[in-house]
Amino acid sequence: MSGHPVKKVTLKNGSELLIRKATEEDAEQMAQFKMHISGESDFLSFGENEIEITAETERRIIQTENTTDNSVIIIALIDNEIAGFVTFKGGVKIRKRHAGEMGISVRKKYWGLGIGGLLLKVIIEWAKGTQVIRKMDLLTRADNEKAMELYEKYGFRKEGILTRDMCINGVFYDSVSMGLPID
Repeated sequence: MSGHPVKKVTLKNGSELLIRKATEEDAEQMAQFKMHISGESDFLSFGENEIEITAETERRIIQTENTTDNSVIIIALIDNEIAGFVTFKGGVKIRKRHAGEMGISVRKKYWGLGIGGLLLKVIIEWAKGTQVIRKMDLLTRADNEKAMELYEKYGFRKEGILTRDMCINGVFYDSVSMGLPID
């Protein structure tokens, strides 16, 4: 999967979605996207203005993740605007290289168009093609039913509960650990 278009899909609203590997040229927009989504959902691991995201930081992350054989950042674009992204970060140590954590996010104005499912499909295909990845893990808030339904649809299974994993405005939330074997 190079920086060239991987997949073009027409969404149910008629928009064309382009899914491809992120490049360093996407850094500025990735930084803006992350800042934007931080205020859109309480299901993220970070809140509004909580993380310092710069184009330079994003450029380094993209460069690092997309030059290893067990990590990747894939973006989904509508009219050259990032609508969502999915990341996979594999382990660094030899005994952990085969597994890693997946993260996914879609901009609120594009919710309900099937972008999350398309990104999941692409990242799973990517993982199978690496010949390195044998297990994908993710964490989601225990009350995020829609996300868990989506993950289960793509084969992820619940593996455990992390109690009090997040604290938002003084309220604790558990997280569910989910995993997908890649065979």
